[in-house]
Amino acid sequence: MNKRWLIVWTMAIGIFLCMLDTTIMNIALPAIQHGLNVSLDSLTWALNVYTIFFAVLTIPLGQIADRLGRNRVYVFGLALFIAGSIISASAPAVWTLIIGRAVQSVGAAIVFPSSMTIGLGATDLRDRKIVLTILGMTQGFAATLGPVVGGVITTWLGWRWVFWINVPLGLIAMALCLNLLPMHQAESAKHKGIDLAGMFTAMIMLFSLTVGLIYGRAWGWLDARIIGLFAVMIISLIVFVQVERRVRYPMVPLELFKSRQFSGSALASVIAQMLIVGVSVILPTFLTNVQNHTELVAALLITPMSVMTLLVSPISGALLDRLGPRLMVFTGMFLLVIGYAILATMNPTVYWEMCLACIFVGSGFGVIAGPIMILGAADFTGPMLTASQSVLGVIKQIGTLLAVAIFVSALTANIQSAKSQSVRDVTRYSQTLKLPKATQAAFAGHATAAIKRGSDAGNSGATSPESAKPTNQTDAVIAKAAAHVAQHTKGLIVQAFFLAYRGALPVAVLAVGISLCFERKRQAEKQAEESRVVAQSK
Repeated sequence: MNKRWLIVWTMAIGIFLCMLDTTIMNIALPAIQHGLNVSLDSLTWALNVYTIFFAVLTIPLGQIADRLGRNRVYVFGLALFIAGSIISASAPAVWTLIIGRAVQSVGAAIVFPSSMTIGLGATDLRDRKIVLTILGMTQGFAATLGPVVGGVITTWLGWRWVFWINVPLGLIAMALCLNLLPMHQAESAKHKGIDLAGMFTAMIMLFSLTVGLIYGRAWGWLDARIIGLFAVMIISLIVFVQVERRVRYPMVPLELFKSRQFSGSALASVIAQMLIVGVSVILPTFLTNVQNHTELVAALLITPMSVMTLLVSPISGALLDRLGPRLMVFTGMFLLVIGYAILATMNPTVYWEMCLACIFVGSGFGVIAGPIMILGAADFTGPMLTASQSVLGVIKQIGTLLAVAIFVSALTANIQSAKSQSVRDVTRYSQTLKLPKATQAAFAGHATAAIKRGSDAGNSGATSPESAKPTNQTDAVIAKAAAHVAQHTKGLIVQAFFLAYRGALPVAVLAVGISLCFERKRQAEKQAEESRVVAQSK
């Protein structure tokens, strides 16, 4: 293989590892909780610390890598990621796992933006779209593959291998980098300053936003702490914009947002990421906690989504020039709408309907994933290119956070409403049983307590029919009633899960309009020709 393309595929490994670890841990949470004997609240810190650090540090560390020598810093980032994976995999307690995930996330924040710029810098300008398609496809595929890989590994090898799997891949990438990439620093980079004020304000802004989104549901969206975090985010955003306007070497050149393609790509990225994460997080939870499937079965059931993303992404990148940006983005968003429409109306016990929804969602995301990377890079070069990729990376993380915040909050509210409805139904139903009044009241009390004990993840909490062996007529009536309550409560919980998709469907429909941010085929061809003329004149 040509050395340049070997570098590109090496960068793809780095991107794959970073994006895989944003979703691979979710489905393994019950196994980790049992293995470390900790509460779920404590364990969520290990999940959230990766997202927080990744989002907060990506842009600052991207600029630092450019100033200190991108290739050397990239190898250092890989080493950090591997070290964090080893710490996480061998963690004897939850605090060690949290530290390992934090180290991982710092490495990912270095590797992710640099992978894009190193990969693009290794090839000629004429190959730019192919490189962006490969790297964009890798991002989308890794994000959707995370739950599948996590479920398979957790079932067959144990949860620790969710982290051990990173080590051999990381070492291969590091060995290739040391052999393929020059480790000297470009002279032009040595004399450029670092935007410390921009880094500081951006970190405050992104930290406030991510923590607010992650803990809004737990603390309450109107809690003073959440309101304070969002207020700090808005103030720091205003300060950040003013700083970037005045600094000599801005971390995020505001000229990026003058590009219609970049702004449209940023908006499309955050919406597409929200919609794909809404499926890849909620569906496995439903399959394991409500349908009582194993992690392996749940992973396999959503595999069509990952497969379609992998298959469609390279095709969509190749078709971008033929069909034009607007039609490609419209097609991707429209396919996502169809997928969400199926999820909102399907019978969850009929697998082919779920499979069809996953196929449409994966296809829609795949159609967008390839072209968005090409369009987001526009005709940027040098620091502008680095900044564009860093910003798009952060925007995808924000999309993930928004999806988790919105879907989990909606799901929690829906499940609580379902449980309340079930309790009211049990009270009425108990009065129809051919039992003494005292027995009716006792049954209603026990059933209500069981429903309320059920977890928000979807366990109905109602007594199962197997839990009681009828010994007389009264016991037989109670056992039959318990089976009815369990079935009824489960049905309400199932509806609660899919109400979240019904609520998201109008948003998905409106998101189709994002395609208007992009140019038609003829407009894109005209702009490309103008860019070529300008480049030749230089």
